[in-house]
Amino acid sequence: MSAPVLEFVEPALEAPGSAGPLIITEDEALAEHLVRLCAAAGAEPRLPSGAPPRRLWESAPLVLLGDDQYERCAELPRRPGVVLLGLAPEDCGVWARGVQLGAEQVLFLPAAQTWLLDRIADAVEGPGDAALTVAVLGGRGGAGSSTLACALAVTAARLGHRAMLIDADPLGGGVDLLLGGEAVDGLRWPDLATARGRVNGTELVQALPRLHRISALSWDRGSAPPIPPTAMRSVLTAARRRGGLVVLDLPRHLDRAAGLALDQADTGLLVVPAELRALAAAGRVAATAAPQLADLRAVVRLPGSAGLRGAEVARGLGLPLAGEIPDEARLRLDAERGRPPGLRGRGPLARFCVTYLDHVLPSSEGGPRS
Repeated sequence: MSAPVLEFVEPALEAPGSAGPLIITEDEALAEHLVRLCAAAGAEPRLPSGAPPRRLWESAPLVLLGDDQYERCAELPRRPGVVLLGLAPEDCGVWARGVQLGAEQVLFLPAAQTWLLDRIADAVEGPGDAALTVAVLGGRGGAGSSTLACALAVTAARLGHRAMLIDADPLGGGVDLLLGGEAVDGLRWPDLATARGRVNGTELVQALPRLHRISALSWDRGSAPPIPPTAMRSVLTAARRRGGLVVLDLPRHLDRAAGLALDQADTGLLVVPAELRALAAAGRVAATAAPQLADLRAVVRLPGSAGLRGAEVARGLGLPLAGEIPDEARLRLDAERGRPPGLRGRGPLARFCVTYLDHVLPSSEGGPRS
């Protein structure tokens, strides 16, 4: 990849209220480094020639000030979000200049590159409230965990929340099939297998298939290699940064990536049919998942062959009961027609999702969780 082109524009051409960070330096090596970091964070910086106009200094979401331009900016009004970049680590005076400027941080590159990349991305995307992340696991094969995960995401979107559904089971059928969107364009896991470091949350959402007002990350119909943990971490961090709800459809046998995703979850649901064999199998899943997730609850599918009730199944697993979901024959017909679970907004599954989300999600984006 060729080096980014540096375009130093005259102050008169700068537009107030620019969305990108403001870079102030005449040190070309530092400027190139900062432009690359901005590009990695999905930001378009402004590079004025000389001292910036006051309106641009005050309106930029973040100011990256090279120490070589300190004197030109020392008389400008103090503002939050100024990072002073030192040019010589042995120059102790840069710390005093940072204090006089009221800088948020004094940094040296490349040592502080990771921190600065995150700070640039936060300035562009806004730090916001992290998404509530719900992990859904099946107590046995065919328990209906993917159906519940899909219904939670669809219901959240229908209620007006941002929602993302992440399929972390490479051997599952694919949540895009449940959503009726296997032919919809967008990135799948094989396209993101090499992702590492900071991923821009807004660009991730724009690149994923958009189905029934949710963003869905699933698999293509080819081979399904394991997800690298680095890719899972990057994708999930970007997804959580967007706020709203992130639903993880996890496999029963946790590989490294799925285990990492479980560590990042806020709460979890273990779907268990009310059957003795399912209870035995779910006990092993719970024993694996519970140490990684403090809030793991049982969702019991009824009716069961042994006449077990939800409270009995949950007690046998040593988990709190999140609720019971009676069988719905209509869901199977909907699946064949490409209609995702939760879309109708009625029936036992839809009612469970509404009740559960009303308990765990804020009533509006940015509000407190109950």
